[in-house]
Amino acid sequence: MDGGGRILDGVTVIDLSTFVTGGFCSLMLANQGAEVIKVERPGVGDDIRHSGPPFVDGESPYYWTVNYGKKSVELDLKTDAGLEALYDLAGEADVFLQNFRPGTAERLGVDEESIRSHTDDVIYCAISAFGQTGPWRERPGYDLLVQGMGGIMSVTGEPDGRPVKVGLPTTDLITGMWAAFGVVTALFRRERTGEGEYLELGMLDAVLPWLTKQAGKTFAGESPTRMGTKDPVLAPYQTFETADGHLNVACLNDRLWDRLCVALDRDDLATDDRFATNADRVEHMDALETELEATFRERTTDEWMTVLVDEAGVPAGPVFEVEDALANEQTEARGTVRTIDDPDRGEIPVIEHPIRYGRAESGFESPPPELGEHTRSVFGSLGYDDRDLDELARRGAFGERGDDA
Repeated sequence: MDGGGRILDGVTVIDLSTFVTGGFCSLMLANQGAEVIKVERPGVGDDIRHSGPPFVDGESPYYWTVNYGKKSVELDLKTDAGLEALYDLAGEADVFLQNFRPGTAERLGVDEESIRSHTDDVIYCAISAFGQTGPWRERPGYDLLVQGMGGIMSVTGEPDGRPVKVGLPTTDLITGMWAAFGVVTALFRRERTGEGEYLELGMLDAVLPWLTKQAGKTFAGESPTRMGTKDPVLAPYQTFETADGHLNVACLNDRLWDRLCVALDRDDLATDDRFATNADRVEHMDALETELEATFRERTTDEWMTVLVDEAGVPAGPVFEVEDALANEQTEARGTVRTIDDPDRGEIPVIEHPIRYGRAESGFESPPPELGEHTRSVFGSLGYDDRDLDELARRGAFGERGDDA
């Protein structure tokens, strides 16, 4: 690395969002060097701070995972003083981010027109459940609802079971990633044109492009269904039970299928007409599963990893618990999970983001902020002196707090 710095150094993001959709967007920007100023309700903060249990010293670790590397200021936007202070912040911003339900930003005075009057070339990003237009625009929407309405749950779960929600807040994270992509491309356009941009996206819209394989079946006149861990167009491409756990096996072509049969010492499967080609294996998927699972139950997951991966080169992997996914020889070698020292909270676990540059830096440099931790220092950097800050506090801009923690 030649010490090229972080790509978004010098970019300032004002983030009024709560929970995950906007929070993950600004988290991605912070990882690339942007200064993210998180504007929170006085005394309460972002609801994700209290999302739990579990809690660590009264704070949700879930909050940590979406807020590394940010600054926190408390502002009561229902007061004139708080709104004036926000406009001063916005005047120095490159990006303004919110995830209010349509109409709320206008009522609060933080809509695009209001913010752009203070900084004409701002990138204004509005995230909502269903977007700013359409008959559902004012509906509330959360990950569970969008997973259901976006088709994800209809193809998740066992064939004879009810629809299942993906265990992660998938649609929140997908939307946040689209938003971050949109912000960065808008910043790139601004570099070329000098113009700001308005971008809006809805969670439901954000999910649909991810349907890919299932959408393809629909376009071909078929109806995708729940298949457990099986795949609609590949076999074997699923989870099998072993003597002590579970193993995923991914045979994407006939060459890998032949290797698998040799590794399993199952020549009978290699010569079985039902399994001759991938199309045949997909057609006879249930019979294939019965044959393979009987064999896989004979050894432990680690033993199969040696036989399949190390010796035969067949793509396979264990089904880890979350603890093992976070802490294993690969993540340790890559430095994917590390800690940041916090003077008040001790060591904070950090999950680093995956992009690694050859000529630039990235990564989180500070722990998730305590509520209001940077209120006075952020406004001090705008030129407010102690008397100005005290007057704003007296007028209720910062709620009952306002000092740096």
